Amino acid sequence: MTHPSAPVDPAFALRVLTGDRPTGQLHIGHLLGTLENRVRLQEDGLDVFVLIADYQTITDRDSPASLAADVEELVADYLAVGIDPGRSTIFAHSLLPELNQLMLPFLSLVTLPELLRNPTVKDEAATAGMETLNGLMLTYPVHQAADILFCRGTLVPVGADQLPHIEQTRVIARRFNRRYAPDRPVFPEPEPLLSGAPMLLGTDGHKMSKSRGNSIAIAASADQTARLLRSARTDSDPHITYDPVNRPEVSNLVLLAALCEGVAPLLVAEQIGGGGAVALKRRVTEAVNERLRPIRERRVELAGDRAYLRSVVREGSNRARAIAQQTLADVAHAMHCGY
Repeated sequence: MTHPSAPVDPAFALRVLTGDRPTGQLHIGHLLGTLENRVRLQEDGLDVFVLIADYQTITDRDSPASLAADVEELVADYLAVGIDPGRSTIFAHSLLPELNQLMLPFLSLVTLPELLRNPTVKDEAATAGMETLNGLMLTYPVHQAADILFCRGTLVPVGADQLPHIEQTRVIARRFNRRYAPDRPVFPEPEPLLSGAPMLLGTDGHKMSKSRGNSIAIAASADQTARLLRSARTDSDPHITYDPVNRPEVSNLVLLAALCEGVAPLLVAEQIGGGGAVALKRRVTEAVNERLRPIRERRVELAGDRAYLRSVVREGSNRARAIAQQTLADVAHAMHCGY
């Protein structure tokens, strides 16, 4: 995990905003790429806000009847990996109406050309198979700006592909402060916190994704994990090496084993050597199952208490909403409509 590119304004407390859409089970890529970082930030004493972006599911799909259960599953994943609801705030977008109220003044601060040329929006729309942008997808960066700025988030863990969204949030914060609060800024300009974790490929050789069915879910059983990894793509060379450029599928499996074991990928490749794909897949399966074993055990216990999972969301949302209400009051005051 790398540090922000510039120092955060000392007038604002360090506060991390991160989260996920409840559109499918979190997987090993999430664990190694983002979830472990959230736990580290929490353990470092930072104020971490974890957004369950349920409203954002409708940018590119219908709200499913399974949404409530999907949210509970997401919370079970969070708690199982070590996110502590006593130290981090887990909340649902739909339970914070004030958050959406922030979008109105924010929308007045962006132009249509800015929204149309945002590369992340274009990529997400293409991935979703959208032939034309709906209004919510077009304004997705503004939606995310409200997600971040309602709590005065200063650090946002993201992948490089999300940097345009963070820059749009910074622009919105800067324009609001200049227009309405030049002497005492209402919002910080948040910094991206780029993860050093490499991107993992799925079992089909493409980017690991909840929607592709090519990932190993945190909640999957050991047998399901073994079955998925047996089907993972490799190549025709029987000698295992770590060469991400020329042998991406084989190298991805080597890397996955190395990350789960906490060793160098070159060492894993050297130890397997001529054992071929069969030995590699056996090693990866053992490594992934062992890495996920304690998490899965905790998760089974948590998933059995749905009332507790819902209470985590309600209590976290209540804390987040109190902050959102104060932010909205400060916005109203700055905009001269605090009557």
